[in-house]
Amino acid sequence: MIGLLRRGCDLNKIIFFCHQLTLQTDEALTHMKFLFDFFPVLLFFIAYKMYDAFVATAVLIVASFVQVGWYWLQYRRVEKMHLITLVLVVIFGGATLLLNDEKFIQWKVTVVNWAFGVVFIGSQFIGKKTIIQRMMESSAQLPAPLWPKLNMAWAAFFIFLGFLNLYVADQYDMDTWVNFKLFGLTGLSFAFIIAQALFLARYIEEPAKEGVVEADSRPKPKQEES
Repeated sequence: MIGLLRRGCDLNKIIFFCHQLTLQTDEALTHMKFLFDFFPVLLFFIAYKMYDAFVATAVLIVASFVQVGWYWLQYRRVEKMHLITLVLVVIFGGATLLLNDEKFIQWKVTVVNWAFGVVFIGSQFIGKKTIIQRMMESSAQLPAPLWPKLNMAWAAFFIFLGFLNLYVADQYDMDTWVNFKLFGLTGLSFAFIIAQALFLARYIEEPAKEGVVEADSRPKPKQEES
């Protein structure tokens, strides 16, 4: 009997360990995906600092193709946002290189953000669920009226970034815009995500620790009356 209890405790420990390992693996994959999505922008920044905007644009085009191709080889599918970004990078990056004009690659950032904004707005009217609900409903249980509002908040944020990018590109030099593209847009995105996380905290479902028996929940033996 004692051996069975010990094996049961060991099993609980194993289940708990596997659960924690799964959570850590999912978190690591999320961070890797973020870095994967971010690396074309980072390569553009590095190439610009080492050479110029035209070399950086060529690097960005190649990196975007690599990003889409690698993702397809790994998962046999292509994310829509990667594909939209690739098409716009090729169009505006190609125009920058062919016409020798840096403005086109600057406008690309605005068009990408506006395209995302339009897609998010379109999901309000097309399909049964908004894009943000499809992305987040597995981890957050929101009241039905909040999903469209959250979706529109993202759409408004993308449109705002598009206008802000136009302003910086028009009012400042190329060096300032490149720094803004990496640090400014990324910082604003982080701030928006943090604000969203604080808002959604009450709705996030915490995973249950299955198979783990807490000490204080175990039945206590009855004391015999003397």
